[in-house]
Amino acid sequence: MDMPLLDTRRDKDLLGSFLSDIVLQVLSFVAENERVNIRARQAEGIAAAKARGVHFGPQARALPESFPALYQAWREKKISLRKAAEACGVPKSTFYDAAQRMKSRDNM
Repeated sequence: MDMPLLDTRRDKDLLGSFLSDIVLQVLSFVAENERVNIRARQAEGIAAAKARGVHFGPQARALPESFPALYQAWREKKISLRKAAEACGVPKSTFYDAAQRMKSRDNM
């Protein structure tokens, strides 16, 4: 141990335990406070980046021209989700997300 005050092998009496508990509580408070400050600075940085127009995450994939027809075939259960996604050249989750967006547009 590099902090003899926290060495619980020594000074096992009431005062020694009390002091080590107080020091641990203070260090715990300092660490927690620093973590809160880090989160606040991170949130400020993200907000500033968004205000500058920085885009987070990967670039959105463009869907092919044939997407509406593939979407309709998938909705009518003529092809599976996997086959529709493969035909579009995108992962299943991307096809499904785009299909959900198209469905919500159709319902409006």
